[in-house]
Amino acid sequence: MSVEMELRAARVRYGPLEALHGIDLPVPAGTLTVLLGRNGAGRTTALRALAGIVPLSAGRVLWRGRDVTGLRAHDRARRGLCFVPDLRAVYAGLTVAENLELASPKGTYDSALGVYPELRPLLARRAGTLSGGERRMLALARVALAPARVVLVDEPCLGMAPAVAARTYALLASLDAAVVVAEQRLPAGLPAGSLVHELRRGRLAFSGESGERPPGSSR
Repeated sequence: MSVEMELRAARVRYGPLEALHGIDLPVPAGTLTVLLGRNGAGRTTALRALAGIVPLSAGRVLWRGRDVTGLRAHDRARRGLCFVPDLRAVYAGLTVAENLELASPKGTYDSALGVYPELRPLLARRAGTLSGGERRMLALARVALAPARVVLVDEPCLGMAPAVAARTYALLASLDAAVVVAEQRLPAGLPAGSLVHELRRGRLAFSGESGERPPGSSR
């Protein structure tokens, strides 16, 4: 299993507080990786460190073995990294259709509507008027349209009904990319071979496959 991207001895500080305490986090190519942890555990910070949104105070970020620690977030995006934050993941002032068109290199988005047909009657509405779950569907539909080598998603199913959440994880598992998601609880129905890392207070407490139950986590 080749490693697409990784954190090496990564430390991140927010003022006097250290959010990541020297963690090693490999992101294998073509694999779904889940970062588990309660609020404040460091899972969102790990995603942001990979995306280049927060700087490391120590350690390195490697992409296919190349040191990209100093590479800015927009340059990582140009090289094929897609980051979906838990908030403000869509263009609120644009319509649903315009959001999808921006994400599609061919200007078509029927494939995304196949995953989220709930968006079809909303195409003319501005994204800022959507519910939380609808915005999440739109953000993930954009991921389905934009080719990427690395996809990072913070709480992908926030506000979604269980059936829509299941479709979302099926979508993420089907992407031809290294996919990392941050969740508070282990999602149901993860594909075989998915990896799980549990973070506690900025340190890795567990690493293994999804069939193994992380200690102290909930299903």
